[in-house]
Amino acid sequence: MIRVSIDNELSYNVQQPSDFVFNIQAAKNQYQLIIEETLAFDPPLPFEEFTDPLLENRFVRIRANPGPLKVSYRATVGLNYMVGDPAVIQESPIAMLPMETIPFIFPSRYCQSDLLMRMAQLEFGGLAPGYSRVEAVCRWIREHIQYQIGSSNPNTSAADVIVHRAGVCRDFAHLAIAFCRALNIPARFIASYANFPDPPPDFHAMFEAFLGGRWYLFDPTELAPRNQVTRIGTGRDATDVAFATIFGTAQMTHMSPNVKILEDNVGDVAVAIVTS
Repeated sequence: MIRVSIDNELSYNVQQPSDFVFNIQAAKNQYQLIIEETLAFDPPLPFEEFTDPLLENRFVRIRANPGPLKVSYRATVGLNYMVGDPAVIQESPIAMLPMETIPFIFPSRYCQSDLLMRMAQLEFGGLAPGYSRVEAVCRWIREHIQYQIGSSNPNTSAADVIVHRAGVCRDFAHLAIAFCRALNIPARFIASYANFPDPPPDFHAMFEAFLGGRWYLFDPTELAPRNQVTRIGTGRDATDVAFATIFGTAQMTHMSPNVKILEDNVGDVAVAIVTS
């Protein structure tokens, strides 16, 4: 088991009474053991919690008055991912997909698989179906899309990334998801904590593809070892797993989602990472 330490602080300047919905706590699942965690607000505020029973996203809601607001989340998490052999992982025909995976094969706000279907078929349609084809999607994105901080914004979609040929981890994940869905492979967005020296501390976006009856984790950026990331949320795209949604007027003044690996590990593994 790999142990990671999470120290996340978010600061806001609230201009008017506002409601916040946060999704910053580590998900609780069979591969992530929450050893300890604390969530605090300054000034102290009452909060409500809700966990999505299907996707395991943990939401917290508060109401803040005008003035400074600081949110602190600290946790120690044990990670123990399973691995699989990529050579034997195949794609599932539509008729054999579990019904709960169907929402992740449709186009969504940031993953317009319908607009990219022709391109996906030209680039990847002739490849052997299976895990290797999803790997090819990730490799194509790394080779053709420049990772560039500041090149996109919260409204940038997968189609926009194809036009501008630049983006960050969120954009890489959206494009990979769109390509997979265009190939009839269910794919979903993963928000996570990750430890990487460059770029600066930030939340990290990855994605999962449904293959051979399981979800497998992929990272088109290859910025962080997949077996060292801590899942926060799962959704159709970034819309479903925003770390903060504000109903009111507030400006973020500071963000520092720092992650440390507490036990040495060999790094990413050259096998498939099973996530459910």
